[in-house]
Amino acid sequence: MDLQTEIKRRRTFAIISHPDAGKTTLTEKLLLFGGAIHVAGAVKSNKIKKTATSDFMEIERQRGISVATSVMGFEYRDIKINILDTPGHQDFAEDTYRTLTAVDSVIVVVDVAKGVEAQTEKLVNVCRMRKTPVMIFINKMDREGKDAFELIDEIEEKLGIHVQPLSWPIGMGHNFKGVYNIYEQKFNFFDTINTQTRQEATEINDIQNSEIDQLVGTEQAEILREELELVQGVYPKFSQQDYLEGKISPIFFGSALNNFGVHDLLNCFINIAPSPLPSQTIERKVLPTEEKFSGFVFKIHANMDPKHRDRIAFVKVCSGTFKRNTNYLHVKANKKLKFSNPTAFMAQKKSIVEEAFPGDIVGIYDTGNFKIGDSLTEGEKIHFTGIPTFSPELFRYIENANPMKSKQLAKGIDQLMDEGVAQLFTLNSNGRKIIGTVGALQFEVIEYRLQHEYGASSRYESIQLHKACWITGDDDEITEFKRKKHHAMALDKHGKDVFLADSAYSLSMAQQNFKNIQFHFKSEF
Repeated sequence: MDLQTEIKRRRTFAIISHPDAGKTTLTEKLLLFGGAIHVAGAVKSNKIKKTATSDFMEIERQRGISVATSVMGFEYRDIKINILDTPGHQDFAEDTYRTLTAVDSVIVVVDVAKGVEAQTEKLVNVCRMRKTPVMIFINKMDREGKDAFELIDEIEEKLGIHVQPLSWPIGMGHNFKGVYNIYEQKFNFFDTINTQTRQEATEINDIQNSEIDQLVGTEQAEILREELELVQGVYPKFSQQDYLEGKISPIFFGSALNNFGVHDLLNCFINIAPSPLPSQTIERKVLPTEEKFSGFVFKIHANMDPKHRDRIAFVKVCSGTFKRNTNYLHVKANKKLKFSNPTAFMAQKKSIVEEAFPGDIVGIYDTGNFKIGDSLTEGEKIHFTGIPTFSPELFRYIENANPMKSKQLAKGIDQLMDEGVAQLFTLNSNGRKIIGTVGALQFEVIEYRLQHEYGASSRYESIQLHKACWITGDDDEITEFKRKKHHAMALDKHGKDVFLADSAYSLSMAQQNFKNIQFHFKSEF
């Protein structure tokens, strides 16, 4: 197939939500419908059950949560779908923010009982700023929860987006009878006896059809008719263009655990979601239809296979065709690199790919050449934007708990920091190492991975810090600032100067006293 055809048949999206809304379960069911897996795994940790395909790290299996973005690709109705299942927990939000730079659209999962939660608000706010098209799946309809109209009002108010119901529930919890697919004008009856099979839809173009009464009972059928009349009166006819421009968000109802409503979501998604979109660089906008290959690293993961100690850089293909065993320019290092075994993913399962097209995610084995945000091209020197590293909010000294394993600890810290899950600062005054994160759970994950993946024992010591900020500006003033603040100065992993302010007051005073220095709270400058 030619490049244009390959681009048109690709859909690359992230699934985001607050923890426990059912995001990873939805991912599993989408893979099931795509024939990529044959048995859906349970997300909760249980030795009897199969763990989720997308939760491949040992700590994820134990805790029953996602702590790293996983990438999965499959074919469905001749459409190549790339799913990025992201962590929901706020302590891993930075991984999710970066993932959102590599997708063309997003599916947000909302729990019918809990409604819109804090983490969902933050993530959708990022999507809104980037004008990323959003679809919403209201999950767990087989449980008691909020009224559909009440939930829609809450979504519009809290997320600041206009919605468009493309399916509508009939009851909920014990009275959940099914979903009417407004987009396709089909009725899906919820069968409580056989919840783990694909639901067969009954095509009912006329909502007055008496067949609905027979399936759900006259009372429920009448409620459905009244509510649909209200929906059609309030919401205009669905416009795909408005969705693509981020002006409206289609809503679907269902139960991912019971495979219900997922098919409707998937069928609509492949019809209306955008194929790969242009990418912004500092120099210019890159179109996916350009003949020459370009892409950027949005994620690095060490030890995807602990037996082989492999480190993989995840590259989003932005334009042209990526080909195996071809020389490409690593723009930052200004050197040519060739990749003999680039991979495609099904979570931790990998297969070698000969070529990849815009929208695809390629895994490249990396010996330490890449950092998050790096560009790969056929020769043009361009720098992709919008992949920031945020200033950490929590800090701890990290110390070696076993002097016999100092090399292992140094290697482990070096590789884990490259993933961008946390940041390493080395104090100028005494060389002590400080780890900064956006969430407390990250410290636990780092300690666990150092122990289990590198055989290195570590311990933390507390340190009172308010903020880490990168500094730029007048050279003479920076020299003077570093002399006066020597005890609070450090270098980050890339050798950039960082000021570690111990309080909001000390940061404010530094900003007032050194007017020609810029204090940055994210390292993309």
